[in-house]
Amino acid sequence: MSGLPFDQLEGEIWYDGAYVPWAEAKLHVLSHGLHYGSSVFEGERAYGGQIFKSEEHTQRLLASAREVGFDIPWSEEQINTAKEDLLKRMNLVDAYIRPVAWRGSEMMGISAQKNTIHLAIAAWEWPSYFDPEQRLKGLRLDMAQYRRPDPATAPFKAKAAGLYMICTISKHEAERKGYADAMMLDYRGQVAEATGANVFFIKDGQIHTPKPDCFLDGITRRTVIDLAKARGLEVIERAIMPEELEDFEQCFLTGTAAEVTPVAEIGPYSFEVGGITKSLMADYDAAVRPQSTAPAAAVA
Repeated sequence: MSGLPFDQLEGEIWYDGAYVPWAEAKLHVLSHGLHYGSSVFEGERAYGGQIFKSEEHTQRLLASAREVGFDIPWSEEQINTAKEDLLKRMNLVDAYIRPVAWRGSEMMGISAQKNTIHLAIAAWEWPSYFDPEQRLKGLRLDMAQYRRPDPATAPFKAKAAGLYMICTISKHEAERKGYADAMMLDYRGQVAEATGANVFFIKDGQIHTPKPDCFLDGITRRTVIDLAKARGLEVIERAIMPEELEDFEQCFLTGTAAEVTPVAEIGPYSFEVGGITKSLMADYDAAVRPQSTAPAAAVA
């Protein structure tokens, strides 16, 4: 990354079916997606020129749009092809890909039945989401003020822009205190997720993770569960109360940007960067980079 603001990067962006110069990929200030959060997006990564689980991400993008009440007027095949072509046009090998769809500006108000649905895809070089040195030591997480909402109050299965407002607030507050991120509870007071990643805990060789019944069931989350089971590790999806964190030995986050990242601290609770976490980090790296060596045997 160059350190430039994102609107000043160079290259092209796929925008409504055409490639436009990066600086010209604009939308009007009265777009419905900006004012009312009627926007959905994906975060994807390419390793060695190949987008990891591209089809799954596109399927979720289309499903997210339906969850918030609109259909994206491009097919799954068209979107997948556009992502692949964009990587080549941008000459990117290891990159982050951001498809985003939103309601346009034909109507301005809660109702937007006649608004055009737009779709753009951008790609850029992306380093580690967290500081590499900090990541290896394990992240320090604060406890977030806001909670993931009741499923009856928000379309939690959608990767929708509006659902991330409380995540930004929580992450900013955590960073002001010197933490890397924040752990969010759900509306019941149970452990949910970090601001942009799912969470796992380890105790006595077993892996525990919150049941995704009011927050996004991440693609990386599901990938890591499969990797753990392939090692013969038991994965238990269940309700986890915050007071249980005292008894867990290891903790890690998963997400497209975060990949598999160890956690050393959540509020008053501490964790070690242990063998199972390190093994799953290596397994995930091998899964996304086929040229990597096979994973070593799991250790506690």
